[in-house]
Amino acid sequence: MRIASIAQIKARFSAYIKESQSGPVIVTCNGKPAAVLLNIVDEDELEGLLLAYSPKFQALLRTARQEIQATGGIPHDEFWQQVDAEYAKAPASPKRRAGTAGKVRRRPAAPLKKARAKKTAMAAVK
Repeated sequence: MRIASIAQIKARFSAYIKESQSGPVIVTCNGKPAAVLLNIVDEDELEGLLLAYSPKFQALLRTARQEIQATGGIPHDEFWQQVDAEYAKAPASPKRRAGTAGKVRRRPAAPLKKARAKKTAMAAVK
């Protein structure tokens, strides 16, 4: 783990990005930790990191956990039946290919595109 001031980071940004591949780089402002440069291996890792720090997503998880605790949840098969029913009811979007209507999509949406991920990561550094 490396610690560097904002001035040092600004002067040698590319070098610190490269250094983050071997471990986090703590960015300080007036001697106090202000940010962290992290190496992102793939888009899934970035998406997970962004969700981990999303207040809306954390609130959604908290609500879901409370509901499961209160009701005991639903059986696995019933869950997928509900997903199938909702997916079948959804209007066909332009992105859905012909012949996919009624088929269940059991994987999450495609990971973030590289350009969007890079832009988000850079915004987080600012």
